Amino acid sequence: MTWCSRRALVRGAALAPLAAVAADGLPRPARRYFAGHGSYEYRTLAYDLHLDYDPAAGRLRGRAHIRAVAERTLRQVRLDLARLSVDEALVDGTAVRPGRKGHKLLLPVPRHIPAGAPFTLEIGYGGRPGPVRTPFGQIGWDRTGDGHDGTMVAAQPLGAPSWFPCNDRPDDKAEFTFRVTVPRGHQVLANGALLERRESGATECWTYHHRGPMAPYLAALYTGRFAHETWQARDSATGRTVTGRNACPVRLSDLARHDLGRQPEMFEAFTRWFGPYPFETYGAIVVDADLDQPVENQTASVFGRNHIDGERTWETLVAHELVHQWYGNSVGLRDWRDIWLNEGFATYGEWLWSEHLGEDSADTIARAAWNTLARRGGGLRIADPGPDRIFDDRVYDRGACTLHALRLTTGDDRFFAMLRGWHDTHRGRSADTAAFVAHADRTMPGAVAPLLHAWLYDTRLPPLPPPVPRST
Repeated sequence: MTWCSRRALVRGAALAPLAAVAADGLPRPARRYFAGHGSYEYRTLAYDLHLDYDPAAGRLRGRAHIRAVAERTLRQVRLDLARLSVDEALVDGTAVRPGRKGHKLLLPVPRHIPAGAPFTLEIGYGGRPGPVRTPFGQIGWDRTGDGHDGTMVAAQPLGAPSWFPCNDRPDDKAEFTFRVTVPRGHQVLANGALLERRESGATECWTYHHRGPMAPYLAALYTGRFAHETWQARDSATGRTVTGRNACPVRLSDLARHDLGRQPEMFEAFTRWFGPYPFETYGAIVVDADLDQPVENQTASVFGRNHIDGERTWETLVAHELVHQWYGNSVGLRDWRDIWLNEGFATYGEWLWSEHLGEDSADTIARAAWNTLARRGGGLRIADPGPDRIFDDRVYDRGACTLHALRLTTGDDRFFAMLRGWHDTHRGRSADTAAFVAHADRTMPGAVAPLLHAWLYDTRLPPLPPPVPRST
């Protein structure tokens, strides 16, 4: 998710380690944001979602097959599911009677599941999905197009339960399979690679698989009618070819082809700075709806029709969402308090892209952003902004300025080696701010920890180091 203007010139705090264990011995972040979502009693291995969607009625029938492992002895399994009703549930193949408490789905277990034991869930559910109310507005499943015959998912941070039962934590990552049936003539887009498209009478079933691992909020599903374009990019870190697939409303295809046309060049630049691309494919999806901001779903960044004008006005958004594939998706968040690790990194990726194009340098953009922060007082501890401020502009810009200050202090070679090492160390996993500070201090010993402490935890805005000649 991002807020930015063209070329992202401007938009618009002692280290407090997370608790190692809670009273019951389970690892939990201290004062976890949105603690009502998700469970630490188990971890999910895989979701296999069988969905049948009727766009005329706006109705969804689903069957979720979930594999998980208990982290403690389980007497009940809790999942997150909003708006939709459950008509059948099985735990390890045995039918159970589901209970509900708000957006929580409560499944009793026939026999206690001991810590470390794998188990399976099968849940039949359905209804008319739609966005769910959150502190950030209505988010999740929604309908698109003038005739409302298309659908989209924009789930960050709490919208995943709007369309499937899940353990809605940003650090509970799993493999995903999507088997989605729609009327013939409609198309389905989802995370990962398309494995099969099978016709049966008046319907088609589309099967996608993404080995992930992926957090529930990054899972995505889009239905409707799209024009498609395939492109290829070179991964500078490995030399392999990555195939990209874009999709957009047919009437926007020429404009989108231009606006998204530099993605291969972005791939080559970002893999040089950040390391190998972490997933099997990538795509940009343009939905037939206006969006306040794009969404960085894993392997499938999503833009509104309002972000396409044929003039690359919003190209910084294209760069921002691609950077999230490394920082935010591959390296995920232990808790939402650490969101600067997503948004600060992706915002700095915008600045690097501008510098790469020979437009404004990262230093020029950083100093303009710093001046804006200074006028606003800059007083936000971006490592712990508060649950109501995780999307505050200062998280984005002060986070990016933090990285620029680190780059000015350590030099390009050490800075970019540190970024690649951060991704390489935590690829496919989740991390927090304390881990990043420790990583930076370990790989670039010196004054790194005090510098990061001031930028991340102090309310006072630190000064940027003086500029020096740079090239990337």
